[in-house]
Amino acid sequence: MAGNDSDRLDLSGQLLIAMPSMGDPRFEKSVVFICAHSDDGAMGLIINKPTNDVTMDDLLQQLDITPSEGMKPIRIHFGGPVESVRGFVLHSFDYNSDGSTLKVNDTFGMTASLDVVEDIGRGEGPQNCILALGYAGWGPGQLEGEIQQNGWLTAQSSTDIVFDTQSDDIWSRALGSIGINPLMLSAEGGRA
Repeated sequence: MAGNDSDRLDLSGQLLIAMPSMGDPRFEKSVVFICAHSDDGAMGLIINKPTNDVTMDDLLQQLDITPSEGMKPIRIHFGGPVESVRGFVLHSFDYNSDGSTLKVNDTFGMTASLDVVEDIGRGEGPQNCILALGYAGWGPGQLEGEIQQNGWLTAQSSTDIVFDTQSDDIWSRALGSIGINPLMLSAEGGRA
């Protein structure tokens, strides 16, 4: 009997929380917001690793965009190791750019086109957003395998965790949202 689409794990709109045993330093204590997940793989943005290399002012200047008085301060994050010079904006779904916004769910959208950065600079962008350089990507079945090997925990996303929590606290808050005290986790495996 063949499986149907309802049997497939879909983590779109959820959070991945890196376990201490992850082993990949790029993802140490990372929280990844999954923007898309299908049989073809998964794509997400790390939401708790701000970069000190580039500021929003630097980016706007580089793109020749003059920021308006109404522009909110936005930190730029390391979104992941893939296409690290490309920008992605994870935002509240009150913003939609014709044809270039991916609707993740009724709460979140992701836009990777220049118009969202221009709109943010003019103070006309989304109410809440994170700008990330690069993304995290997984091939078919790869993410499911990493979850089975206890590399990641999953949690429901919320605007509080994604947009309203200091970057340093997101990992702990995400763990707390599923009832786990970060102090109880160890990178060492046990032996019987």
